[in-house]
Amino acid sequence: MSRVAVTGASGLIGSALVRSLAADGHEVVRLVRRAPRAPGEVAWDPARGRVDAAGLAGCDAVVHLAGAGIGDHRWTAAYKKEIRDSRVHGTGAIAEALASLDRPPRVLLSGSAIGIYGDTGERVVDEGAPPGSGFLAEVCRDWEEAAGAAAEAGVRTVLLRTGLVLSRHGGLGARLFPLFRLGLGGRLGGGGQYWSFIALRDHVAALRHLLDASDVCGPVNLTAPQPVTNREATRVLGRALRRPAPFAVPAPALRLALGEMAEDVLAGQRAVPRRLLETGFSFACPDFASAVRTALTED
Repeated sequence: MSRVAVTGASGLIGSALVRSLAADGHEVVRLVRRAPRAPGEVAWDPARGRVDAAGLAGCDAVVHLAGAGIGDHRWTAAYKKEIRDSRVHGTGAIAEALASLDRPPRVLLSGSAIGIYGDTGERVVDEGAPPGSGFLAEVCRDWEEAAGAAAEAGVRTVLLRTGLVLSRHGGLGARLFPLFRLGLGGRLGGGGQYWSFIALRDHVAALRHLLDASDVCGPVNLTAPQPVTNREATRVLGRALRRPAPFAVPAPALRLALGEMAEDVLAGQRAVPRRLLETGFSFACPDFASAVRTALTED
């Protein structure tokens, strides 16, 4: 059994991963932004770049998922700074703490996002594609670079370029399912933008897979193999929830409501998980319809 440290352990993905690891008998160390109150907790302060490195000694792996929510607030200058700093400073602190250990863990799975590709339009992109432009692409680029100290210290470092996570407990599903149940669902803008999604079930399974995939390092797209347009996703959600989805939110209205963040809502990434598939990983939910069905029946 392994000893695995997790940041963001109380979030949607982190809590599901912790449950999965614990169910299989692994020891989980949770990094917390307060004084530890229980065994298995380690203090860290990502804003100040501080980690209790001694608390990570003896860990076989670290899964770093923490970061301010992209869609939690309007993108004011202050919140954009929080989005960036929470990722870049937090990742740098984790990477440097691991590099300082006499016996660092064998692997670091470090969060990133497919936003690194910018708006790809119809173009299919895999991990070999260069970074795009825009706020999120720049954040993701710096976020990934911040993990460099761990890789330089010999820790196998995997950069988790995550897509839209589908679950009824959080992420994309928690925002959309209630709207569609009320008959208020509809496409966003023209609806032609691609959504590269992944079911929560598959995301956790992919993390478990990558912890053991000893020959994998660098960027890995955590997305299902069949990206879907917003227009098609709207049809699937309407059918699954047995509600009409007649509405469309015009691009100007989105820009008025969301400000700068609207440009990323109206953009899309047609990202595919080439490297994950090459390792033999099998998706339980390869298409949007199966991902929606699974999300709706989650415990």
